[in-house]
Amino acid sequence: MKEKLSLPTARRVALAAQGFAEPRPSGPIDRRHLNRVIGRLGLLQIDSVSAVVRAHYMPLFSRLGPYATTLLDEAASGKKRRLFEYWAHEASFLPLETWPLMQWRMQRAADNDKSEIYGGLARWAQQNMPLIDAIYAEVASRGPLAASDIEGAKGKGGWWGWSDEKHAFEWLFWAGRITTHSRRGFERLYDLPERVIPKDIFDVPHPKAEDAHRDLLRHSVRALGVATYGDLRDYFRLNPGDMKGRLEELVEEGEIVPVKVESWKQPAWLHTGARMPRKVQARALLAPFDPLVFERSRAERLFDFFYRIEIYTPAEKRQYGYYVLPFLLGDTIVARCDVKADRPAGVLRVLAAYAQAGAPPETAAELLGEFRLMQSWLGLERMEVLPKGDLGPALVKLAGAK
Repeated sequence: MKEKLSLPTARRVALAAQGFAEPRPSGPIDRRHLNRVIGRLGLLQIDSVSAVVRAHYMPLFSRLGPYATTLLDEAASGKKRRLFEYWAHEASFLPLETWPLMQWRMQRAADNDKSEIYGGLARWAQQNMPLIDAIYAEVASRGPLAASDIEGAKGKGGWWGWSDEKHAFEWLFWAGRITTHSRRGFERLYDLPERVIPKDIFDVPHPKAEDAHRDLLRHSVRALGVATYGDLRDYFRLNPGDMKGRLEELVEEGEIVPVKVESWKQPAWLHTGARMPRKVQARALLAPFDPLVFERSRAERLFDFFYRIEIYTPAEKRQYGYYVLPFLLGDTIVARCDVKADRPAGVLRVLAAYAQAGAPPETAAELLGEFRLMQSWLGLERMEVLPKGDLGPALVKLAGAK
């Protein structure tokens, strides 16, 4: 018999697994806090959009509150590196311990396996190996090196608008022959992995692909708490063939159990070590690429929250706004807000706010409190709230009554 979970219980399990069932630290945030969150999540998705703050910084703020973003920068570079960059759930920061678990993907990319590398890049690489080898030699002799440091790398049309040199850098990165040493602004500086990844990690024997897939699924189910096949596959973007037999092995080993979640059509699996708190008292603004919501169908199943990012939607066709942050209160997503950090003016601009059906009366006040916390974290001098959206007028009134 499958264990049955009510939907509220499944929500609380998921929130606890993601670190939202614990209060934010009351004192200064240090590397230990950062390591704990990243160890729990298993990855931070990287995104270049900086309408508020780049997406990889937000999950730490959502769970820890205001922290120095230099902590994450330092964890991703330098002698005390804790993270490396690679393709996991899209481009991601990953704990160093995950490096051996990604070698199968790097090898497939090196083999131009289109299941693990963009087809256009694979086809391009097959015809341009001399240039790829030349770029590799440049990094080996001159690294750390940015793609823009090579003549022509700024792009001249073609696939994705990349130059041939940029294609070569990206292929080498996919194949694991180069990796991110650090960043210059948001631009990657590449170097050889053996000069970036600590020796005690780099020298770890590479597991077989099926063993790596099983370990990645272990990370996924711990990070999600309770999840469907699709949720688990999506977390590290595993292919269906890579999943075959792996969940059954984890069931047999007693690490997960099959469950039926109320209102979910798909079967689900529960991590046997998952916490089941009776109450979750979270309050957090979420990045569009936060692991809690980056799989949109899961967000809809857990929170009845239909969410699509509208960055690429023409302004006149947007329903909620350009860069919309979900707002988690308690164990429910109760609102969404279009937000912009206007750094030149020193202003956090709340452009619109919309309540979800059934949002509690305290939603506006709690949301305003979180905005003030964000304003402080981003070092902005003031906040401006527009009355757009059904929650906007209440926010304006509360903001004016400070």
